[in-house]
Amino acid sequence: MLQEVLKQHLSTFQPVITLLHPDEQLLVMDFTANNTTLTKPVLNNIDRFCRYITQTLASGGCRLGIGGYNEHRTIYAVSPHFDAGEEPRRLHLGIDIWGPSGTPVSAPLNGHVHSFRFNDHFGDYGATIILQHQLDGYTFHTLYGHLSISNLQGLYEKMPIAAGQQFAWFGTPSENGGWPPHLHFQIVTDMMHYRGDYPGVCRYSERDKYLQNCPDPDLILQLNRNTHG
Repeated sequence: MLQEVLKQHLSTFQPVITLLHPDEQLLVMDFTANNTTLTKPVLNNIDRFCRYITQTLASGGCRLGIGGYNEHRTIYAVSPHFDAGEEPRRLHLGIDIWGPSGTPVSAPLNGHVHSFRFNDHFGDYGATIILQHQLDGYTFHTLYGHLSISNLQGLYEKMPIAAGQQFAWFGTPSENGGWPPHLHFQIVTDMMHYRGDYPGVCRYSERDKYLQNCPDPDLILQLNRNTHG
C-alpha cells in the first residue's frame, strides 16, 4: 500500500514548509464545533478571521498553526460551496498549515505538474497546484491549495519540479478562496477525472472511501511531531 511505501521513505522527503529550526513548534488548531471562539461573526468577516488566526498563533507562541486531517469541521457552514445536495460536506481530507501570506512552499520529492487551476469560489482553494510523483512503482499526487495566483504563471502540465524546489507560497484571502493565509496539503492516490482540483472536504457518509484515497498527509509533512496545544 502507498502508506507503507511512504513510511519507508520518510527520511528522504524534503520539507514542504521549512521550519526556522528543527525544534520549532506548530500550534494545533481546532476547527470543529468544540472551538466555541470561532463564532459566525468571526467566520463571516475575513478581517476578523485573519486576526483570530494571528492572535491565536501569537498567544500560543507559534509562527505556524497546523491541523485538520480527518477533522469534522462545522466552519464550512459559512460557504454554500460545501452544501450542495442533501448532505453537506464537512470532513477535512488534508492538513492545513496556517501562517503569513508569502510563506514558501516546496516540493517534498521529485515530480511534475499534473494540473493547476484558479478555483475562484468563496470557500474554495483559490490558486491550486497538483504534482504527480512515482515511488517504488506507486503513482500518487500532492495537492497544494490556497496559493498565490501568481504561482500559476509559467506552469505547464508535465513541467518537472525537483525535490526541495520552492514553487509556490501562501496566498492572500483575495486569491485563496477567501480564507486567512494557509496551505491545504493533501495526498491523493487516484485523481479520477479531476484536473486542477480534487475534493478537500467530503460528506461524512463517504469518509472511508475518501480517506482510503487520501492517506494522512503527515506521512510526507512530518510536522505533527513538532506540535503543541
